[in-house]
Amino acid sequence: MPGLRRCPNADRNWHPIAKPLWDSLKESGQADFYQQSDWALAYSLCEDLSYYKKSGKRSGQMLQTIYSAFERLLVAEGDRRRVRIELPEPEEQSAAVLAIADYEKVLGLA
Repeated sequence: MPGLRRCPNADRNWHPIAKPLWDSLKESGQADFYQQSDWALAYSLCEDLSYYKKSGKRSGQMLQTIYSAFERLLVAEGDRRRVRIELPEPEEQSAAVLAIADYEKVLGLA
């Protein structure tokens, strides 16, 4: 079932940037579509990102590779737009509700 996938908590030793990224993935709309393999990849990428951020010598190529892999998971809004996936805002009303409200106004019922 969507949204009920088992995914581990962030590693306590991860860099402070990797932890909230992982936690935000679990709360984001695209999480409903993730399979176990997607969670495993995301966990591995957060591990890689943490290693990268903690390392003294950083490679631009390594960072680009990590970010490219996150793109495949549709982490950022721009990535989702590129593949024409739009996630509704949690508090956003559905199009049907808005249409009914508009009709009520036109008919003088609202």
